[in-house]
Amino acid sequence: METGLSSLLSISVDFENSHLFFPTIVSWIMAVLFVIVLATKVAPFLVAVKKGERSLPILGEPMDAWRFFGTLALIAAYFYLMAVVGNLFPYTGYGFLIVSIVFVLLMSLMYMHKWTKKSLIIVATNAVVAPSLVWLILAKLFAITLP
Repeated sequence: METGLSSLLSISVDFENSHLFFPTIVSWIMAVLFVIVLATKVAPFLVAVKKGERSLPILGEPMDAWRFFGTLALIAAYFYLMAVVGNLFPYTGYGFLIVSIVFVLLMSLMYMHKWTKKSLIIVATNAVVAPSLVWLILAKLFAITLP
């Protein structure tokens, strides 16, 4: 009787595939949620567009090319420079910290419509404080290796 009970309470873990367990679950949950969103939001919207009750928000509106292409360029530069600066200070996370401060500052300045002294101080403070807190939490508190 004990062998039957101990076999019920024992666990065997396949360590070669165990790291795929939660990502698989999350992927399936996200796929189901995506289908629900398509069915409940996108399909009725497209039916209303076809009837002429609504219009597609992308068509006919002016594009802010400066912000669009600026965002793409900043994101590409962010990932490239994070590795470059990270190689200057290996295993410290300074690449993440320095490049993130500059990235947040430039993105905020690019999307700021009114440049006042107060808003510039807020943006500069946020650009320093937010990445610094993330860096402290990830690199120092949780000892996660950052570029």
